[in-house]
Amino acid sequence: MSFDDEKTTFRVVINGEEQYSIWPLHRDVPGGWRDTGFSGRKAECLAHIETVWTDMRPLSLRQWIADRASAG
Repeated sequence: MSFDDEKTTFRVVINGEEQYSIWPLHRDVPGGWRDTGFSGRKAECLAHIETVWTDMRPLSLRQWIADRASAG
């Protein structure tokens, strides 16, 4: 299996910081990540991530900024 093999089917995964990645469908999702329910070829998964991951900042940073804005 290779991440560059066009025959490999991937799943889109997300971690607790709401950061996205791809992972081979035939492998267990690694610890700290969960399946988003989207799968397909690498290009399809990357295109999906591009549409859903609109704010690249980690969740903890977004929350910190929001907390400071509401406190101030």
